[in-house]
Amino acid sequence: MEELTLTTPTLLFSAVSLILLAYTNRFLSYAQLVRTLKEQHIHNPSKVTRAQIDNLRRRLHLTREMQFLGVSSLFLCVVTMFLIYIGLFTTSAYVFGLALLLLIASLGVSIWEIHISVRALDIHLKDMEQKK
Repeated sequence: MEELTLTTPTLLFSAVSLILLAYTNRFLSYAQLVRTLKEQHIHNPSKVTRAQIDNLRRRLHLTREMQFLGVSSLFLCVVTMFLIYIGLFTTSAYVFGLALLLLIASLGVSIWEIHISVRALDIHLKDMEQKK
């Protein structure tokens, strides 16, 4: 195995930071959507808004998991850099590997969440088709 240097884990910083920014933006848009759906459901309860609310709840939970995994990956990258700094090269390689696995898991959950988001849009489209 090649020895890790301090630059190796720092390469993930920009990528993980951008991913976390995207996750945060997604979370903020969901928060706004929750407020809008709540008002719609209060004034005009329907099966469609109920289905959207249920779908949105799942998406919010997945977004939380994506953020947790992404932040954990970033945290372990920092731990890796510290371990390299103090000379624990073998341990740093394992911690960095774990950081990569957490990032992979975060991206996997993101794919799952996107799939669910498409189903939410399908609910809208079916509702529009039925109102024609």
